[in-house]
Amino acid sequence: MSAVTGPFSSTRRMVLAGAVVLLLAVGLVALMVGRPSSASSSARAAQSAAAEGSADAGFARDMAIHHQQAVEMSFIVRDRTEDEDVRRLAYDIINTQANQRGMMLGWLEQWGLPKSSAEPPMTWMGHTMKPTGDGSLMPGMATTAELKELKAAEGKAAEVLFLRLMTVHHRAGVDMARAGAEKAGTDVIRNLAKGMVNGQESEIGLMATMLKARGAQP
Repeated sequence: MSAVTGPFSSTRRMVLAGAVVLLLAVGLVALMVGRPSSASSSARAAQSAAAEGSADAGFARDMAIHHQQAVEMSFIVRDRTEDEDVRRLAYDIINTQANQRGMMLGWLEQWGLPKSSAEPPMTWMGHTMKPTGDGSLMPGMATTAELKELKAAEGKAAEVLFLRLMTVHHRAGVDMARAGAEKAGTDVIRNLAKGMVNGQESEIGLMATMLKARGAQP
């Protein structure tokens, strides 16, 4: 049987092509209906946004500052010792806390809030910090003199000082994170704060072991 040729075959091909296009269009519409629109995503984000003066905003701002110093101390000790265990811990703190700091600053921007506030630190926790004049802005933060001492130390002395300073830093960070997990109104802050508690408590235990191995107390 010979193939059909002529106008009829051309018409048939056009009908088939049109059917394929129609099926593709229907599938695309179904996909778009099933996928949340950018407008609905923005609406949900607006509903979950933290307000100025909230615990969420206060936690994000204060913890971003707290994390920044932990990252700074970790960079310092990384260059003051050749000990692989201490350097590995320093790298972990740098990577973890720099990433978390970026997330918190990003949320503040998404919420349309400034990354700093005229309010004293810890106001959102109910116990405002007063300036001490030693460079320590919040509980657990190293003073200017302690940072200077860490920069001048080398080898085991740098390791011990770093582990002691970071233990104090983490303990205060855990207290702040627990308050954040309890007081925050957004899921992103609550979940991040809970993760910080678990992660930093684990590192506190690790640092206690590392100090003991160096014949030092926390």
